[in-house]
Order: sequence, then structure tokens, then C-alpha cells
Amino acid sequence: MKRVLIRNAECVVTMDGTRREIAGGDVLIEGRVISAVGAGLVAEGAEIVDARGCVVTPGLINTHHHLYQTLTRAVPAAQDAALFGWLRTLYPIWARMTPDDIRVSTKLGLSELALSGCTCSSDHLYLFPNGSRLDDSIEAATEVGIRFHATRGSMSIGESKGGLPPDSVVEDEASILRDSERLVDAFHDPNAGAMVQVALAPCSPFSVSRELMRDSAILAREKGVRLHTHLAENDEDIAYSLQNFGMLPGDYAESLGWTGDDVWHAHCVKLSPGEIDLFARTGTGVAHCPCSNARLASGIAPVRAMRDAGVPVGLGVDGSASNDSSHLGLEARQAMLVARLKDGPSAMTAREALEIATLGGARVLGRSADLGSLEAGKRADLVLWDVSEIAGAGSWDPVATLIFCAPIRPRAVYVEGRAVVDDFRIQTIDPVSLNEQARAAVTRLAAG
Repeated sequence: MKRVLIRNAECVVTMDGTRREIAGGDVLIEGRVISAVGAGLVAEGAEIVDARGCVVTPGLINTHHHLYQTLTRAVPAAQDAALFGWLRTLYPIWARMTPDDIRVSTKLGLSELALSGCTCSSDHLYLFPNGSRLDDSIEAATEVGIRFHATRGSMSIGESKGGLPPDSVVEDEASILRDSERLVDAFHDPNAGAMVQVALAPCSPFSVSRELMRDSAILAREKGVRLHTHLAENDEDIAYSLQNFGMLPGDYAESLGWTGDDVWHAHCVKLSPGEIDLFARTGTGVAHCPCSNARLASGIAPVRAMRDAGVPVGLGVDGSASNDSSHLGLEARQAMLVARLKDGPSAMTAREALEIATLGGARVLGRSADLGSLEAGKRADLVLWDVSEIAGAGSWDPVATLIFCAPIRPRAVYVEGRAVVDDFRIQTIDPVSLNEQARAAVTRLAAG
């Protein structure tokens, strides 16, 4: 069994039950798990990693993304649109994507995430053009080497039936449910340390029927997997819910079985106090996406109220076409900044933002038992942030540096004890070749 001793860190941020921060700390990895955290650790025969100048944290966890969108960043016609207009502009482009495009886009987004300190990412793939399947994303994630929560998204109500998406990108509901069951059986690993898990994720209340929402919840609970969708993202979303369902989005979700500790919703920018209480009572999670919410002018989610009520909250970078970046460190910084903009300068500390990005994400994805903190027995997912570079120079607090200062680069990122990033470079894929594939795909999609 391979042993790796990471030692002499500027600080080890454990995120354990007491939130210990160990100056000059060490972390011992044995195989795929952490066996010890402390100072002055000794491990005969272990590979030694000198972490001087680095802050060591648990790996960051991304709870909401659309990785297929990485090939449609900064599309001119969509740069200045709100959510519904943005979607209508991009649906026809996404409809031209191929299975190869899905794989390239997924590898590109996950590589960027890894280089931002992310060790576990959810992905919401909800349209399957030209023979694409969720299998394509899972294959790409396996190649990059970070943990992957693949959610089988879907859209079944097209424009002709009053939905938002064009009819060309929606699916038959019976087929959706059959494929959902196939994917869970083929790929979902319920065990601690799972590298791939599957969840069911009808896209949104304005793109699927009540019946599909209800039947997906029933199937997910039969199979023991989680549920995910978009909810209460902006004012248009609320208006649609009131007009079509006669109730607020949170109440609509509850009516169809979409609350509980096995459910997490993306955005929730417009949750009312009553809906926040509902989520707190039921343990329903929220993926907070502050950069995307700002980019699309959706608003600022009431994260302070959510956390004070006890709602599980994690971070999501959201789609690479509504954020145009897959950088989870920037997302944590933005979460702190918009919380202060909404509720005052003490609304969120740097350490709370880091906690949401680690422990919070683990709880939202149902991984609290094996991820989110540096403790003996937890999986060896961790990041060495180099605070000795210019971006961190002059800081008095190395931990707060990670959130307050310009993006700090990870010197190394470990997943299951394996260095996916080392010496600031991704180790599992060839970035030059990947960039060439991405450029060719973008040229073809734009020409179409």
C-alpha cells in the first residue's frame, strides 16, 4: 500500500468537528484514505511531499454544473441575456452537439475544476442530442480522475406543449425513466469512496411534467439515489410557477415528493421565508451558484437565512455558459462577497465560505461520511494551495488568503490519494490536445 506524508504545511485546515487549523501540520495518506492528521508525523518508507508555503484543505466540492456547456462560453448573442432568453439562444446550438462534443466539453470543464482545487463534481446533463448519452460524460470524468456525481437530467415539455425548450431537444417520458433506471444499474456506486454516483434530475419545473417529476422521485427512492433539479432561480421562474401550478416553487416541489435529505435544488435565489423553513425541516439541500446568479442578473440567494435556519448549502459553479468559468475557488470568494452585499460585512467570513465549499458540498451530495474534511478514515481528497506566490504575498492570515485574495493556485490536488494535479499542472490528460479538440468543436458549432 502506497504511503504519502504531506508535511510542514503553512497550515492544515481540517474542517473536522472542532474546525482545527494546524500550523506546520502534516497529513498521512495510506492507500486511498487519510490515516493521520497532526504535526510532527513520522511514516517510515512513505513518499514525502514538502508542503512548505502551502495551506492544505479538503478538496472543494462542486454541487451543480452543466459540463456540456463548456464549449459554448461567451457566445455573443447570449452574453447579455437573462435566464429564459439565454436558454432560447443556446438551445439550438446545443442541439447540434455530438457524443464527442459531450466528452470533450466534460473533460475541459473537469480539468478546469481540478486546477481550481475541486476533487468532486456533480454534473447535470439534461439534453442528449445526436445519440449523446450520460455514459459519455462518465467516460470523460473517469479519464480526468475526479469524483463524479452524474445526474440524469431530462426535458419532456417542449414549446408546442407550453414549455421553454424547443421540441427538438425534449424526450419521451417513458424513455427517460427507462434510461434513468439503466444508468443507475450500470454506474451508481453506493459505497464509501465511490468515484461515480448517479442521481435523477428532471431539468426544471418549466421543462418537464408533473408526472415526470413525481415518477422520477418514486424511481429514485426505489433505487436509493438522490434527486436534483433547478428551482426558484429568478423572477420569471416564480411567475411561471404561480401561473401554471398556483403555488411557489418550493411548495410545488414538496407536493411532488421533491423535499428531503436525498434532494438538492440548484439556485433557490427567490426562496421565500416559508420555503426556507420547509427546506430546513426536511433537510433539503441547496446548490448556491453566486457567479451564475450574478451573470444572469437572477439575484442574490438568501444564503445567510438558509444557513441560519439549518438548510444544507453547497457551492455550484453552474454551467460554463452561464458562468463562463469552472473555478470553484472564485465561486467561494463570490459567495462571501454577495452575502456581504446582501446582508452586511459580517454576513459571511472567509472560513465559512471555505466550509460551504467543502463540508457543505459533502452534505448536499450525501457524502458527509467520507468527504469534506481531513480526518483519519476519510478519503484522501485534499489540496495544497501555494500561498507563497505573489497572489498571496503580504497576507497576514494564510487561510483567509484563499478566499480574500486573487485566485491562489493549487500546487497539488489529490483524489483517492492520487495526484491529479502536481506542480500546478494536470497529470491525467494532455491539455494541448484537449484544447485543440475544443477549438475544432467550437469552430464547427459556430459554423452551424
